[in-house]
Amino acid sequence: MSDPPATSIAAPVERITAHAAPHRAGSDLPFYAVMGSLGGSYILLIVALLAADLIYTSPQHFIDALSKPEIQYAIRLTLITCSISALLSIWVATPLGYLLSRFTFRGRWLVDTILDIPVVLPPLVIGLSLLILFHLPIGGTNLEEWLQQRIGIRITYAQPAVVLAQFAVACAFAVQTMRVTFDQIDARPEIVALTLGCRRSQAFLEIALPQAWRGIVAATTIAWARSLGEFGPILVFAGATRMRTEVLSTTVFLELSVGQLEAAVAVSLLMVAAAMAVLGIVRLLGAKVSR
Repeated sequence: MSDPPATSIAAPVERITAHAAPHRAGSDLPFYAVMGSLGGSYILLIVALLAADLIYTSPQHFIDALSKPEIQYAIRLTLITCSISALLSIWVATPLGYLLSRFTFRGRWLVDTILDIPVVLPPLVIGLSLLILFHLPIGGTNLEEWLQQRIGIRITYAQPAVVLAQFAVACAFAVQTMRVTFDQIDARPEIVALTLGCRRSQAFLEIALPQAWRGIVAATTIAWARSLGEFGPILVFAGATRMRTEVLSTTVFLELSVGQLEAAVAVSLLMVAAAMAVLGIVRLLGAKVSR
């Protein structure tokens, strides 16, 4: 039996193709206009807030604010405490994020819920809980007194309280970032390494961890930035004592309390500049790591 003519097949195919072609029901401009307006409204709000601060203040206000010994001390303490709390956060978040990503165990939902508590609770409650924890009477004493007697370290209303208050909140964000990081890393190379005789620690240190550098940088940045903006726990647990436990976030509060609005705005813009610088540096490092 001979094959049908090519023309008899081509004609139906052309008709099907013509019917299957997408039909444009108008312009997409309204869609983009609505989506852009909704998203752009929030961006416009942030830009307006920053612009209002910049218009209100002046270079002289920055100079006057930075020349104050109290603010200079707050800048130094902020840089030190934020760095310590970020390092502590990534030290804890990396193994915890790995375990939550790679293993399923009984009570995992409870661990997830506990880790979300610092994220959803008001920061003021975290500070109050820390204060109660260190002064809860146990056996005729409390944790604060025990640490002072045994180790000679004062926590409450001292500089260690600033780090602990920052860490209590920032670490939860770092854990979430590291868990997502390990979720996105293929676990098959680790499984192959285990079948070839590697220990779990070797698979983690030599295979998973090198691939997680980008997430580690991101988690450290998020923890640092979160520590920079922390206020409620520090105010309740560490206080806002000048030249002692004052950081930039509490400096804004102290300057406002004495009517120094210009200094408060200058410090606020300084915090914005610091946050933008850290995010820019980390994004640059992240781009280099991804290459």
